[in-house]
Amino acid sequence: MAKTYFYYSAMNAGKSTILLQSSYNYRERGMHTVLFTPDIDTRGGPGRISSRIGLSAEAIAFTKTDDLNARVRAEIDRQPIACVLVDEAQFLTRLQVQQLTDIADLLDIPVLCYGLRTDFQGNLFEGSAALLAWADDLNEIKTICHCGRKATMVLRTDAHGHALREGAQIEIGGNERYVSVCRLHFKEGVGGKS
Repeated sequence: MAKTYFYYSAMNAGKSTILLQSSYNYRERGMHTVLFTPDIDTRGGPGRISSRIGLSAEAIAFTKTDDLNARVRAEIDRQPIACVLVDEAQFLTRLQVQQLTDIADLLDIPVLCYGLRTDFQGNLFEGSAALLAWADDLNEIKTICHCGRKATMVLRTDAHGHALREGAQIEIGGNERYVSVCRLHFKEGVGGKS
């Protein structure tokens, strides 16, 4: 029986790299994978998953209204699918998480989701909350704070490295906007930038 997996971490832990490596492992063995990425994250280009270390692959860009189960069923009509992989899974809706669990439960295809657990204010994203509740297997990918402790939180910073505590939950960015920190430095608003 296939499972739905949620691999979560703070930023810069290598989630996209691990996703791309997992897809490569399937493809190297002649198996087809389907990769999803949210359409709002175009940092690697539209419909592309890119890692900070230079790996990238084409993906299906999804919106909040897309039925991911239907998209996978359409792919199955063309060729068998061995695995579904989702990058930036925090941007999924609760309904889309349920659709992904249907892929695992009814189509017997493993679903691997990679994303942030919490936002820059320490709140769960909708997709992450649903995955924490519905996924069969939860796996933390670890990264470190500038102090050497495990980083579990994300700070949004301004151009001078000062922590921001207000703003929209979703604001796409990378190292220029966000820094992963331990809980203590999250509370203190210290990102370690000079």
